[in-house]
Amino acid sequence: MKIVSQIKEPVSGEMELFEQKFFDSMSSKVALLNRITYYIVNRKGKQMRPMFVFLTAKMVNNGEVNERTYRGASVIELIHTASLVHDDVVDESYKRRGFFSINALWKNKIAVLVGDYLLSKGMLLSVEHGDFDLLRIISVAIREISEGELLQLEKARRLDIDEAVYYDIIRQKTATLIAACCSLGACSVKPDSPHVETFRKFGELCGMAFQIKDDLFDYGETKIGKPTGIDIKEQKMTLPLIYALNNSTEKEKRWLINSVKNHNKDKRRVKEVIEFVKDKGGLEYAESKMHAYQEEALQLLDAYPNSPYKEALQLMVNYVVDRKK
Repeated sequence: MKIVSQIKEPVSGEMELFEQKFFDSMSSKVALLNRITYYIVNRKGKQMRPMFVFLTAKMVNNGEVNERTYRGASVIELIHTASLVHDDVVDESYKRRGFFSINALWKNKIAVLVGDYLLSKGMLLSVEHGDFDLLRIISVAIREISEGELLQLEKARRLDIDEAVYYDIIRQKTATLIAACCSLGACSVKPDSPHVETFRKFGELCGMAFQIKDDLFDYGETKIGKPTGIDIKEQKMTLPLIYALNNSTEKEKRWLINSVKNHNKDKRRVKEVIEFVKDKGGLEYAESKMHAYQEEALQLLDAYPNSPYKEALQLMVNYVVDRKK
């Protein structure tokens, strides 16, 4: 967590004020809703997304943010939280970050409605203040996340994901929200400037590297909060697995697809799949792709003068690929 504290340092004042504004933005006249949102706020994660918003805004605007930046960060966090609540329902997941999920405590019906409520609060926060440029960025992100999830579900049924489709899925599912954070940060202080697109691209590259790192955890020995092989059990096509498939004989391919499709609950078979992917060089290949995204993201920052915000963003990019969980 030391690195996260270093990243947060240049925006710690903004993050403190943001937390209060974010909590206020969730308030409702319905006691049940307030009880649930209080539970959500008190179990928050590292809050990387608002950090991206504030660091980007401060970097392109000589260390200054404005009310639009705070609203943008709140909207992103509301939308992200809504998507997590809905995800837990879809995945029938009863734990998140070691705590019970909303659907575990209050059942699916209430969880879906809470997700809808948070989504609408996010939209209204932008509309009420006329932040239509920020709303557009966020709306595109919501559309892409939904498309990415559906594309993954469609392809998982047939396991016919090639590398290009895989990049499409992770760009939409994961990278698009981080891209929205960074472009939104820039847009909040410098609307209609080239910074908005530069940082959309920067966030996208970070998100791609982040997801590939997540894929690699599936093959690791360390305990990172999700069991090793969980992606295989859930029939998710990850980059190491796709690479192994592309470099297999027809017989090996049949065995691999059959294992993932029909024997994904068999611990011994899952272990064999993990070993097979490692032997084929799947991990090294995925790592090389992840580092290529990392390098490209860092190069985009080279055009900007040195500042504590630039250093924090560089740290963030490196943390994305070096993190242990």
